[in-house]
Amino acid sequence: MAKSPELEHPNKAFGWAARDTSGLLSPFNFSRRATGEKDVTFKVLFCGICHSDLHMVKNEWGSSIYPLIPGHEIVGVVMEVGSKVQKFKVGDKVGVGCMVGACHSCDNCVNHLENYCPKMILTYGAKYYDGTITYGGYSDTMVSDEHFVVRIPDNLPLDAGAPLLCAGITVYSPLRFYRLDKPGMHVGVVGLGGLGHVAVKFAKAMGVKVTVISTSPNKKKEALEHLGADSFLVSKDQDQMQAAQGTMDGIIDTVSAQHPLLPLIGLLKTQGKLIMVGAPEKPLELPVFPLLMGRKLVGGSCIGGMKETQEMIDFAAKHNITADIEVIPIDYVNIAMERLLKADVRYRFVIDIGNTLKSSN
Repeated sequence: MAKSPELEHPNKAFGWAARDTSGLLSPFNFSRRATGEKDVTFKVLFCGICHSDLHMVKNEWGSSIYPLIPGHEIVGVVMEVGSKVQKFKVGDKVGVGCMVGACHSCDNCVNHLENYCPKMILTYGAKYYDGTITYGGYSDTMVSDEHFVVRIPDNLPLDAGAPLLCAGITVYSPLRFYRLDKPGMHVGVVGLGGLGHVAVKFAKAMGVKVTVISTSPNKKKEALEHLGADSFLVSKDQDQMQAAQGTMDGIIDTVSAQHPLLPLIGLLKTQGKLIMVGAPEKPLELPVFPLLMGRKLVGGSCIGGMKETQEMIDFAAKHNITADIEVIPIDYVNIAMERLLKADVRYRFVIDIGNTLKSSN
């Protein structure tokens, strides 16, 4: 008979979990494995709330396993390391992002693309090597193989740095891979939310000219004055969109809702690239003719490998890039989820786990 989550492993742990598709989170006692020879165990101090957490707690993608502890933007301080751990020591500031396992032998893994490994193990709601279910960062402790642990530089604040472990790498990776990171290039960012606002910051730090493309005219001041974008387009304003036709080398599209691609393809120069990082639930319509007429590309990108994630965090620290956050106590998490659904946050909720997650035991 399967053991209860509380008795599965030797080390007691405490977090907040969803029990069913209502997505309602509540206190949950469970257990973490003992620190293995290559494991890093750390005290969780902050955990970002990602839009995918919202989908997962309600099983909107059909893959959720309950009870489910979300959270894959996890940062804290190392409490214990295994005997064969080489990169970390007790007291180090560290983070864990979207994955905690991979096969380490396929072409993807060999090329530092663990994020595309067919056997990649997600940080929460997935089966680990030992058959137990992975639990995320809305919890007091975290254990991970050191390969999937990122070092957080001292000058990067833990709370505002946490969302970079998902939102940051999601936009940094395509900027680098699709070579939209060359100074003087012109890149569009569609959607000014958790991903979009970080994309603007990274692109600007790379020396790129940035135009924010949004359905909300009221975000213009924020985009230009606060985030440092060079220009702003209201995507519903046909005159503005027409005037910007053929001006962009690439576009990072962060929108997860249904939206037309034709106007965006029109903004691209010849050989321009439209890169999708948002994940709409239903298929989008892709008009082929305008792709042919400009040798244009529609691509995709999903988080990044561990080597690139560390590179991204180091780049962020060097250029003082952090997410704009609203720090919340754990008992506010259900209200935060409701607000996230309405896009009522600038731009990322981060849970203060260290100060507000208290076990009732």
